[in-house]
Amino acid sequence: MKNNILSGLLLDLWSDLQEPEVLWQIATIAGCLVLGWLLARLVRSFFGGRSPDQGIFRIGLESFSRVLSPSITLGLILVAKPLLEQVQHVHLLRLAIPLVASFVLVRLSFYVLRRVFSRGGNASASVVAIEKMIAAIVWIGFALYITGLWPDLVDLLEKTVLPLGRYKVSLLTILQAVVSVMGTLIVALWAGAALEQRLMSLDSVHSSIRAVMARMARAVLILVAILVSLSLVGIDLTVLSIFGGALGVGLGLGLQKIVGSYVSGFVILLERSMAIGDMVTVDKYYGQVTRINTRYTVLRGLDGVESIIPNELFVSGPMQNYSLSDRSIRLSTKLTVAYDTDIEALLPMLEEAAGSISRVSSAPPPSAVLRFFAADGLELEVGFMIIDPENGTFGVTSDVNRAIWRMLQSNGISIPYTQHEVRILNQVALAGLADEPVPGKVVTPPGVGATSESGYNPARNNEKPDTDSA
Repeated sequence: MKNNILSGLLLDLWSDLQEPEVLWQIATIAGCLVLGWLLARLVRSFFGGRSPDQGIFRIGLESFSRVLSPSITLGLILVAKPLLEQVQHVHLLRLAIPLVASFVLVRLSFYVLRRVFSRGGNASASVVAIEKMIAAIVWIGFALYITGLWPDLVDLLEKTVLPLGRYKVSLLTILQAVVSVMGTLIVALWAGAALEQRLMSLDSVHSSIRAVMARMARAVLILVAILVSLSLVGIDLTVLSIFGGALGVGLGLGLQKIVGSYVSGFVILLERSMAIGDMVTVDKYYGQVTRINTRYTVLRGLDGVESIIPNELFVSGPMQNYSLSDRSIRLSTKLTVAYDTDIEALLPMLEEAAGSISRVSSAPPPSAVLRFFAADGLELEVGFMIIDPENGTFGVTSDVNRAIWRMLQSNGISIPYTQHEVRILNQVALAGLADEPVPGKVVTPPGVGATSESGYNPARNNEKPDTDSA
């Protein structure tokens, strides 16, 4: 068994504890911890209070703030170790370096995972389980390292060979490939999330430009991470040409709709035909744009229902955007009044009633017009503008109608009911049919046959007259 540190570390530590020089090592570790905490707090307060236009340096620093204190402590210990080693033994510092490094690795892993997979706040159960698994692996590795078992474990993994087709790959290579791929992807996702959060907070840039920059940055980071991880594993990148050709054929045959939605998403973001917060109507869906993703857009209706619509639908078909250049939209309500109503006095009162609603815009003010002469009365229309369509249109229309109704009631103006005049023609014939039947007399409809006085009906030729009764 190869011994790395712990083979003679306990004896060295015991011997160091017998000498007063060990106090310098303890004081160095304590001083590095305190100084690392103070420097981290100073750096965070300095860059946290500056203006948001500090570039990529501030983005990286704020993203690293959770592990800044242990990282600075580790750096100070690494600097102090060779300096103190010139005058005495530093066995305690040799043990402190992997211990603090493991702590930094655990804190960094926790922060990256929560940054990528728990951006909304609380971490899910799966993220917590992954964090516990990573912490266990790190501390087990630390224990193997200080006990001297780490080299033996590496030799065992390297000698364990698994056949993969015509090749034989060691278990160590497979583990290194998995760790490198997962590590680079998680780092790329973390960097993309931090960059997206910073870009979306820039008010000086249009929201569509910010969204497309964030999407493109994340895609580029993921692509670079995959290429770097494959290079670290030892896979020749020239083999990706075959995969790229197969992927192109698959995209052309079976993924046309999906690729079209992705391309449409970038088109929407680049041409600024729609932005977050706009009120739009596409196909049968109407609502406020709450999210524009690469493949789909989320519309939140006035009833609270969220519709997930592919971006291709916004590009390939017509779309109504109520907030593209002006958020004001026009609404109207109609009513009918009697012909004897004073229209010249009524129209200003209708405009005043509509303008009394708080959501109705005063620039331009409401307008009331006489549309045409209807069968039941004079048909009027009251038009008005609102500047907050995201709050709904039915409510403000109802408020305007109620205000108009109160005004009509207070001024004694009536709304006529629909009336129809029915005129009955040929009243003599209808009155004859309405007569009550005479007892003993048979009434036969026209065309069926007449009944004689003796009661014989020629239409009933299968019957004979009753001659005896005559």
